[in-house]
Amino acid sequence: MGWIYVIIGGILEIGWATGLSLSEGFTKPVPSIITAILILISFYFFSNSMKLLPIGTAYAVFTGIGAAGTAIVGMFILGDGVSTLKILFVALLIFGIIGLKMSDKEEQEKRGAQ
Repeated sequence: MGWIYVIIGGILEIGWATGLSLSEGFTKPVPSIITAILILISFYFFSNSMKLLPIGTAYAVFTGIGAAGTAIVGMFILGDGVSTLKILFVALLIFGIIGLKMSDKEEQEKRGAQ
């Protein structure tokens, strides 16, 4: 369940990070309110994930999902520049998140065998 919480929190982080941009420094009321709500919900899920996952893993996955997802939204929806290097590094972030997930599973299996 911890992984579900951190993934939901990370996805919501993409929403609030995008909302920060769309709110133009909190000068637009509707995007600002939506952003604030998404921040609260995102941190609720993230904090619940830390009850079940190691803090380093939970935080790295949470911020990794947010960073990779926000970069993708920026490049393909908001008109940020797209380059081969950006795509390569976003892919590297995603592989890092998968690696953390896999290493946490191995760690739990080792603990269960003891």
